[in-house]
Amino acid sequence: MVRIRVLVVDDHRIFAESLAAALAAEPDVDVSAAGSGPAALRSLERATVEGRRYDVLLVDADLGGRPPGARPAVPVPDAGEDGLVDGISLVAGVRSAQPHVRVVVLAEKDDPRRAALALQAGACGWVAKDCSLSRLLTVIRGVLREETHLPPALLTGVLKELTAARKHRTESERLVESLTPREREVLRCMVAGLGRKAVAERLFLSPHTVRTHMQNVLGKLGVHSTLAAVALARRAGVGPVDLGPTGRIMPEASSSA
Repeated sequence: MVRIRVLVVDDHRIFAESLAAALAAEPDVDVSAAGSGPAALRSLERATVEGRRYDVLLVDADLGGRPPGARPAVPVPDAGEDGLVDGISLVAGVRSAQPHVRVVVLAEKDDPRRAALALQAGACGWVAKDCSLSRLLTVIRGVLREETHLPPALLTGVLKELTAARKHRTESERLVESLTPREREVLRCMVAGLGRKAVAERLFLSPHTVRTHMQNVLGKLGVHSTLAAVALARRAGVGPVDLGPTGRIMPEASSSA
């Protein structure tokens, strides 16, 4: 019998362990529980090293208790036990590091926006915490067949959110394409969180020249702050600069100041 290895991730330990116990009653399911994002990442890494990889991750949508509007945490494998890794960030981190793992988000309530974010991050399903065990098992087995599971009541709202996100991305891409190669390079430095002095040192430009480039970037993107420029760049798929081993930027393409 092929067994399904499941990891339940929820910082409410009673819920996580109770759900794990219920799933473990199934003859084809092996299940463990983790009480935080960092603990889940360590469990995934350890299981991979030991040759017994997890198949499905069940992640609490409210993992970490991040308040609405707060900046998402970044999942770091060596973060401490108390390190903050929220549910959506954990989905993205796991799908990036271990794409074979299917991730299902467990939620207290239906939320089209957050469900859309979860799908964009790589989740394969969104399930209410008060669903039946048989429904959850159907979803677990379904995502292993490459299915995507959403509650019917959420479908219309999620499609609207994804359509709006695609529209925003298209507009953001158009604005980024209006930048010169050097301005795009400066923008990638901004996405990496580098300040004006650091950008000047790494691109071998004067701080005054970098300031001018940054002002041009903000103007062409139609924003008024570095934070807004970075948010727009990320929507357009612009990643941070790739720093070489010496800290110097590895050029994306040849460009002139």
